[in-house]
Amino acid sequence: MMLKALQLEPEKCTGCLQCEMACSYENEGLFNPSKSRIKVFTFHDEGRFAPYTCSQCAEAWCMHACPVEAIVINEATGAKDVLEDVCVGCKVCTIACPFGTVNYNADTGKVIKCDLCGGEPACADACPTEAITYVDAEHTGLERMRAHAAQTIPAN
Repeated sequence: MMLKALQLEPEKCTGCLQCEMACSYENEGLFNPSKSRIKVFTFHDEGRFAPYTCSQCAEAWCMHACPVEAIVINEATGAKDVLEDVCVGCKVCTIACPFGTVNYNADTGKVIKCDLCGGEPACADACPTEAITYVDAEHTGLERMRAHAAQTIPAN
């Protein structure tokens, strides 16, 4: 089976936040961007936006850092899923993730991260400009994300 991944193209993002709304509704049952597993970063001075979420990286520092093995590979999607019944809310994974895409949910006392919605990501379905698409994994990846970040993030 060919694994798929989210492909994020910030140059197509208008900052409408439909991805955040769809994600929070799919996963939490309410429209609340603060509960979303995908975030849209705003570059106010440039008037640009960049959606970002867990890239399901091969290194999976979050998974390796978890002391109770609450983060596992979903064999069907390749996503690194959080087992909510195993997670103790210690937040070690949030520190281990170099991209800041694992977050603590104060309402549940557990961590949350993108799980690709079980193979049908709500964010990609909701994006009106195709800034977020769900494509064959070989067409996207960490190197592409790093290259784009190097172009768009101003040096200090």
